[in-house]
Amino acid sequence: MFLGGLMEDWQHGGFGLYIHWPFCQSKCPYCDFNSHVSAQIDQHHWARAYLSEIDRIATETEGRLLNSVFFGGGTPSLMEPALVAALLERVAARWTLSNDVEITLEANPGSVEAGRFRGFAQAGVNRISMGIQALNDTDLRRLGRLHSVAEARAAYDTARSQFARVSFDLIYARQDQTLAAWEAELTEALSMAVDHLSLYQLTIEPGTAFGTRHAAGGLKGLPDDDISADMYLITQDICASHGMPGYEVSNHASDGAQSRHNLIYWRQGDYAGIGPGAHGRLTLGGTRYATQTPLAPQDWLAQVDQMGHGEAPRVAVPPADQAVEYLMMCLRLREGVDMVRYHALAGTPLPDNTLADLAAQGLIRVADGRLAATDQGRPVLNGILRALMS
Repeated sequence: MFLGGLMEDWQHGGFGLYIHWPFCQSKCPYCDFNSHVSAQIDQHHWARAYLSEIDRIATETEGRLLNSVFFGGGTPSLMEPALVAALLERVAARWTLSNDVEITLEANPGSVEAGRFRGFAQAGVNRISMGIQALNDTDLRRLGRLHSVAEARAAYDTARSQFARVSFDLIYARQDQTLAAWEAELTEALSMAVDHLSLYQLTIEPGTAFGTRHAAGGLKGLPDDDISADMYLITQDICASHGMPGYEVSNHASDGAQSRHNLIYWRQGDYAGIGPGAHGRLTLGGTRYATQTPLAPQDWLAQVDQMGHGEAPRVAVPPADQAVEYLMMCLRLREGVDMVRYHALAGTPLPDNTLADLAAQGLIRVADGRLAATDQGRPVLNGILRALMS
């Protein structure tokens, strides 16, 4: 874990494990994640593959403290609790877990029932992230969701009865959504929330059903850029007034309830990615590598069976590229960028004249060795990054 007796860069962010479950009950029209609908899933076969990959990565990262495990997808709540238990048992056997290890499982309201959640909790899951997406039945149907608002609330209550930490997602800037309607919906969501909300603006991604529909002139009634920007701004104000300020561009939490796993990404720690379409960053022998896996579930499964691993060839990430990644990711956080750390990666400091110009415009603040976007700067992060990189 150490290079020349010094702390390696990834240790500033910690070490996490991401396990991708690629299956869903249906494909949402806005979704560009690696998710698939399958009539039959041999969970015993998947268990063997996941366990093999856990063993392989654990051998490479022996001696590390594991800070988080995240079951993402897809819809991991479709996994059998016994499968989750087997994987977490192997994880605990192969790594030392931090005292406050965070083990998150994503769930959709339509795949929830009390017995399954009890099983996940008994397996060791201690945090649920639920994809509710809207508190409006009309918009849930438009988004291709299989659940109703009543089912979402019931599922959320079930999760709260089993887990101390429960987050849920909402999408805003939806068709025909007004600023007042979003304000009312967000206030309702905050009355439900335990300690964490993920709030995403609807984006139309190429290759999705929404992308195809939009290109053909469909998806009428999407808010224009000005209204979408206003929705973002009132989101920050309302969440902060309810004690859940934005600690990242799209994520809000009360003190101490931030997603530890996602902070590993944003603080540029190391994370192993297991499963079809999973990405990772691993520092081994002093070199940081980008890892990725085949997208198609059966391709990944066959590769693990036949080759003993589920990865594509690893690509070394040069320190200069690491510096760019660090700047891009950490600027999303309210805590901002450690400028000494950036300098060590890039080999050169950020340009003083550009920092001064951006600060004069009220877009960034520089204090105590850290660079952070201001409330005015956070909606225009891409512009800030372009200026800093030029």
